[in-house]
Amino acid sequence: MSLFFGEQMAKDTEVGTEYAPKDYQDPPPAPLIDPEELGKWSFYRAIIAEFIATLLFLYITVLTVIGYKSQIDPDHNGEQCGGVGILGIAWAFGGMIFVLVYCTAGISGGHINPAVTFGLFLARKVSLVRAIMYMLAQCLGAICGCGLVKAFQKAYYVKYGGGANTLNDGYNTGTGLGAEIIGTFVLVYTVFAATDPKRNARDSHVPVLAPLPIGFAVFMVHLATIPVTGTGINPARSFGAAVIYGKEKAWDDQVSKYFSFLFKTTWIYFALYVFLPPPPPPKKLQ
Repeated sequence: MSLFFGEQMAKDTEVGTEYAPKDYQDPPPAPLIDPEELGKWSFYRAIIAEFIATLLFLYITVLTVIGYKSQIDPDHNGEQCGGVGILGIAWAFGGMIFVLVYCTAGISGGHINPAVTFGLFLARKVSLVRAIMYMLAQCLGAICGCGLVKAFQKAYYVKYGGGANTLNDGYNTGTGLGAEIIGTFVLVYTVFAATDPKRNARDSHVPVLAPLPIGFAVFMVHLATIPVTGTGINPARSFGAAVIYGKEKAWDDQVSKYFSFLFKTTWIYFALYVFLPPPPPPKKLQ
């Protein structure tokens, strides 16, 4: 099983003890640095999976954004109500996350997002080396995905903004930062909830369905924040588009996004592991 979903633990049916045993077992925390994984092919296969998944994610989603903008362009006889609209763009992002998490969960854990990887690192679900390599692979995959879009849609790419995230008119940096913090919290909180070992142990269908709520979380957050920032809850998506697009406006708006990335993942960690109350003690057997 993957690091992302964890191993599903069999229910403990031991009887005769003073307390009822837990029907699940939390996986042990990942070591900070694990030299042994550097010698395993599964480690490098997982990195390749993250690279390919992020490449495909950016290729499909950025093409959708550019296609939508070309469909509503008055120069091409487009209409403001034409094209897929914000709803279609949100479906493209959420649907691709659902598909790619489902495909890569058993290989790399299906992170496809540096914010998710960093949050899981803070929760001791992945080692430092794996987290760094995943984030590098995700950023490189995003750059290559946007590069493919530019190669195939060279006439439209620069004209329609290259799919880069920018702060829209009428919103200040603080508003954009707040929208990004809340949006990424929704995503990473959903990831932790969907992969909770307690739920995996008690409901055998949960590991299979986990990509679905994660994809829906991405979909809902995009619906809410596309009008504000274009939605940068995936730092690799914002970074890759800004690198290939290469315009000053896109880069300026990344400052708040990456400050938001560090702040919001740290907030998620404290919300999950510090402020939440500890679990209740096990009940005595009758």
